[in-house]
Amino acid sequence: MRIANLKSRLVIVTEDGTVDVERASGGRFGPDPQAVYDRWAEFKDWATGTDLENAEPFTVEDLGAPVPAPRQVFAIGLNYSKHAAESGFAVPDAPTVMFTKWQSCLTGPVTEVELPEGGHTDWEVELVVVIGERARDVTEAAAWGHVAGLTVGQDLSERVQQTAGPSPQFSLGKSLPGFGPTGPWLVTPDELADRDDLELGCAINGEQVQKGRTRELIFSVPALVSKLSAKVPLLPGDLLFTGTPAGVGMGRTPPRFLAPGDELVSSITGIGELRQRFVAAPTAKG
Repeated sequence: MRIANLKSRLVIVTEDGTVDVERASGGRFGPDPQAVYDRWAEFKDWATGTDLENAEPFTVEDLGAPVPAPRQVFAIGLNYSKHAAESGFAVPDAPTVMFTKWQSCLTGPVTEVELPEGGHTDWEVELVVVIGERARDVTEAAAWGHVAGLTVGQDLSERVQQTAGPSPQFSLGKSLPGFGPTGPWLVTPDELADRDDLELGCAINGEQVQKGRTRELIFSVPALVSKLSAKVPLLPGDLLFTGTPAGVGMGRTPPRFLAPGDELVSSITGIGELRQRFVAAPTAKG
């Protein structure tokens, strides 16, 4: 099953288009794309047992973030060995390199992003996990049962802001407006041939800059859900950015960053793609 946020309404995506959930369910489920995660098991049972008819055409440009208002966003750093190496760090023995992306930065799959002054905005394609059932002290074996689905994410990062100060705090530099594209929709794990081995990558103006597979994660999806839930409860609708493979701009010689006019396409096989175009921030007046 694939669900999406179409102009702020919850829809199911089919081969023929989208089906509005509120109308198809006779009001049993409302239109809010975020609210469905608090009733995920009930919703999934209904959706899989219902003949979805009267699908309507749509355009990807009209889609918003599939999870627009999560209560918690967890983002894991250094979760691929080659990315840890290009960043100048040893491979971690626990997922302790962690930050958040603020809700206000989350967007849908096709957007225009203003680049802040300074010219140090980097790209990081990531598999993003959406929690569907409250998780607290769950085992790795049980972890997938707490996942609603998967989506594509970009952890856009302003590197100067990210590393500023005597004690760098990543979250602000990773949460500027438009710095959290997600989508194009949520895909339930049963839709994927191998939910633990997905190809992900991104390209700038057609040039591939990242490519990897989620089987290369140091801490797999089940491991992350288990280890995080041992520390804090994971709530329905929470997002978990699982980390990025090698190929980021900061790790290149010389470093490379996004520029006005660039188009960044990020994809995960079996899920879909994001498309961001970058523009210069307007010149300040006064």
